[in-house]
Amino acid sequence: MKAREIRKKFLEYFQEHGHAIVKSSSLIPHDDPTLLFTNAGMNQFKRCFLGEEKRPYTRATTSQKCMRAGGKHNDLENVGYTARHHTFFEMLGNFSFGDYFKEEAIQFAWEFLTEHMGLPQDKLYATIHEGDAAMNLGPDQEAEGFWKRFLPEGRILKFPTKDNFWAMGDTGPCGPCSEILIDQGEAMGCGRPDCRPGCDCDRYLELWNLVFMQFNRTEDGVLHPLPKPSIDTGMGLERIAAVIQKVPSNYDTDLFAPMMEAIGALSGLRYGTDPEKDASFRVIADHGRAAAFLIGDGVLPSNEGRGYVLRRVIRRALRHGRFLGLDRPFLHQVVVAVMESMADTYPELLENKSYITKVILHEEERFSETLDHGLRLLQNEMNRLRDEGSHTVPGELIFKLYDTYGFPIDIVTDMARKMGMQVDEAGFEDRMEKQREQSRKHWKGSGEREISKAYRSLASQGVRTEFVGYEQLEAQARVLALVRGGNLVESAAAGSEVEVVVDRTPFYGEAGGQVGDTGRLEGPQGEAVITDTLRLPGDIWVHVARLEKGSLTTGESVTLRVDAQSRNDTALNHTATHILHRVLRDVLGDHVKQSGSLVAPERFRFDFTHFAAPTEEELREIERRVNQAIRENRPLQVKIMGFEEAVRSGAVALFEEKYGDTVRLVEILDFSKELCGGTHTQRTGDIGTFVIVQETSVAAGVRRIEAMTGRHALAYWQKQRETLSTAARRLKSLPEEVPDKVQRLLSHNKDLEKELEALKASLTAQKSADLLDRAQEIGGVQVLVSRVQATNPKALREINDRFKERISCGVVVLGAAHDAKVFLLVGVTKDLTPRIHAGEIVKEVAQVVGGSGGGRPDMAQAGGSRPEKLEEALERARAIIREKLS
Repeated sequence: MKAREIRKKFLEYFQEHGHAIVKSSSLIPHDDPTLLFTNAGMNQFKRCFLGEEKRPYTRATTSQKCMRAGGKHNDLENVGYTARHHTFFEMLGNFSFGDYFKEEAIQFAWEFLTEHMGLPQDKLYATIHEGDAAMNLGPDQEAEGFWKRFLPEGRILKFPTKDNFWAMGDTGPCGPCSEILIDQGEAMGCGRPDCRPGCDCDRYLELWNLVFMQFNRTEDGVLHPLPKPSIDTGMGLERIAAVIQKVPSNYDTDLFAPMMEAIGALSGLRYGTDPEKDASFRVIADHGRAAAFLIGDGVLPSNEGRGYVLRRVIRRALRHGRFLGLDRPFLHQVVVAVMESMADTYPELLENKSYITKVILHEEERFSETLDHGLRLLQNEMNRLRDEGSHTVPGELIFKLYDTYGFPIDIVTDMARKMGMQVDEAGFEDRMEKQREQSRKHWKGSGEREISKAYRSLASQGVRTEFVGYEQLEAQARVLALVRGGNLVESAAAGSEVEVVVDRTPFYGEAGGQVGDTGRLEGPQGEAVITDTLRLPGDIWVHVARLEKGSLTTGESVTLRVDAQSRNDTALNHTATHILHRVLRDVLGDHVKQSGSLVAPERFRFDFTHFAAPTEEELREIERRVNQAIRENRPLQVKIMGFEEAVRSGAVALFEEKYGDTVRLVEILDFSKELCGGTHTQRTGDIGTFVIVQETSVAAGVRRIEAMTGRHALAYWQKQRETLSTAARRLKSLPEEVPDKVQRLLSHNKDLEKELEALKASLTAQKSADLLDRAQEIGGVQVLVSRVQATNPKALREINDRFKERISCGVVVLGAAHDAKVFLLVGVTKDLTPRIHAGEIVKEVAQVVGGSGGGRPDMAQAGGSRPEKLEEALERARAIIREKLS
């Protein structure tokens, strides 16, 4: 049975038992700032389990894309060397939100495995929670009783809390687990006579984990029964496929076969013939899958957060490619096999083939530039360490390789493993932490704002806001809640800032890059200005208000009016982003994808994937084509339809958006289709005009265009014309003559600067000659200690050079004060450095002027902050030199 059949049978089985099939959520978690990646099937239902969100179903089933290669799931070095470790995998799961509980969950699992998957009943085991006195919790006799219907008592095993109790965190929903294991036989075991369920070997393999969420743990650690217990289960598709297909490793299933064939074709090797090379096959296959899905969900390689994890898996795969003789870019070809083999379930991968392969190829090319040099350095250092009797690669070296060459620690670990050495991970992490402290660029989770307790409470009560802003800019509403400082309040007075939640609103809440609406609120007792509007998970609209007069009270009826001018300006910009997106793909290539945006009334910015700065000619062509589409005055059509139907129609789904089963499709007729919840114009001609203000880089492979439309674009053009006209008047030329006139002035100015430098050099030489005449002889050595006029250390160095040109043996100490700063220099001819060290002298002298410094034996510099002490410092220098020469 193929993996796709297993996935299909699983979903259909639970659909037949009243479960809604819910499509996999993105690997980038939404509404959860605590997660780096989606790492479990329950992630997208977390708010349902917490009672903060209600959905139109109480039973669900999914095949969820998961990623475990970051944060606490940081065991990349095991991938490839075990039969079960993966970065990317699929989790099959069924869920109950206060519907069925233990009995049905156990019955469903047993029936599916034995009747639909055909697993032998006499090889299956179940584990239950043995109880925990510290939690005042006894053994899970309820689950044990249900399992006895299917299993003999000897195959129902009790395990401790660390193995069979699950919690979302230190507080919140939690409960005991029941795991289903299968005995794969002695051939899959460790060979020890005491091998039994719970052993780390693969004989007694965990297939399915059933979590019984029946408690709520409070901050005091006490478990309180939930009024509506729930079910959360998870079974790895790769693992069940290996069991069904009777193969010893997940990597031997049909899920990985296309990648293994592709790697073999590229390398000329065959998987399964060399254990060491087989590990590299597995790493490349696993990491290729992970890279394809991560990029497909909008992650790009970078040096922090999710992007760093992606970069690590790509670079580790490339390093293992070297073990197979693949010294040219290859991973972008391997991932094509991933896309083609998964196309029936994840068609978006193949649809984004050009984009995904170009991102990977770009990263391969970047890394190959430094890989060879870094590998040579690492190999040499490891050889040296081993020759010296050391068996540990120090953290300092690992950090240098990371910081200088972009080496993930995994590459060092792999090489160390082959040479029988350990790695100082603690030392590396210490250096990494110091760097993080300096940069202050900590990962910010999913990027969602933290939701206060007040709004979580409102969500659990079923509070929702109806958005009517597509059709109208004014609406009557009832105030459902007022929030100040994160707390619910009953009323607010004039002069106060308050967040207002109403039952219906015409205000657009910030989402999809479009800023929230502004406007006014009028009630029977007061008026407020709305400065921002936010949309929180669970469809709660938050109106950030400043009460100008009177008061506002919960339960009042109010009138909400959107600022029409601001809304219209924003709509022009939003429609322009759709046009720009299409034009960028036409001009730069179909690998271009939107990777972020900010749509405001005054201007918008549009981030997109591209691997080089667009040329001036390309930018002009982009601007020309956008304006052409505006002049064509194409109508916009908005349709509400199912997500799958919209994607099949050719609509573009944006990475940063979270889509439900029903979506809003915005089509510019015969031009573009995008899934979008934002506000738009009726026709492209309403935009008027479009101008690119700036184009910059925001990250490796990501560019940004900032632009304006409508009246703001007109104002920008007028300002540009005014600036050009002013420049022309001042240059006494016509506007079209300004560039040539400016170029001539620049050339003339450059000539004058050369003349000035020559004059300065002449004056410096003259001053140096005058100074050198004041040198004294001490112990047969020429010594010059003098205060000079200088605005920077460079002038002191020039005098020092002149001094050394004129004499063969001597010491010079120069000091200058400028803008409350002190500059010091000590120069010593080479023959005197055994007796006088310039660095030591300047270090001691600098202390007098409140500074520090140092340098070579023959020349050293320092700075200070006490100009009034300069003469004293120079006297100190004389005394030191006299003492050393006497």
